[in-house]
Amino acid sequence: MRTIYGILIAATVFAVIAASYGLGLFGASSATKMKPVTAKSFYEFEMLDIDGNKVSLSKYKGNVVMFVNTASKCGYTPQYAGLQAIYEKYKDRGFVILGFPANNFMGQEPGTNEEIKEFCTLRYQVTFPMFAKISVKGEDQHPLYAYLTSEKANPDFAGEITWNFNKILANDKGEIIARFSSKETPESPEVTKAIESALEKKQGSAE
Repeated sequence: MRTIYGILIAATVFAVIAASYGLGLFGASSATKMKPVTAKSFYEFEMLDIDGNKVSLSKYKGNVVMFVNTASKCGYTPQYAGLQAIYEKYKDRGFVILGFPANNFMGQEPGTNEEIKEFCTLRYQVTFPMFAKISVKGEDQHPLYAYLTSEKANPDFAGEITWNFNKILANDKGEIIARFSSKETPESPEVTKAIESALEKKQGSAE
């Protein structure tokens, strides 16, 4: 009898952990089902910034754009510093980072938009655009991230967000051209090379 109870307890613990990763006991749960995507570009989306103001993403046309889902209580949270560093390095060449706080992973972004803004500003001196907290996966996934991770919209870089600080890079035409995991830091050669290549092509097309 004790063995049966032990198995049930272990299964329950596994289910709770799996749920936090968007998984069920037997693989992908209903929270990971693909949503229909009708948008043809992320420029079509209107978002709320961290202060609650409406922002059309079309304002970033002509820029190389990096989308990052952020969190304030994650082991990768110090990447805010690296993100700010590459933003300052490349912003004058037409590069912008768009930060989207999300509480999808182990409750690591529990704060309000006001608390998140204060944290980012005081702790990491963030000046790149930050947006209101959204969901980047699951049943309540925001349509923007449904688009960004859609196989139909972006077949080469599709797939659900795996953890905080995934990075999705788009060129100046709004095409998704690269995607980086949480482990790849903003200052890493792989990331900066992709940014610089996109900026060079952007400048070349403008000449």
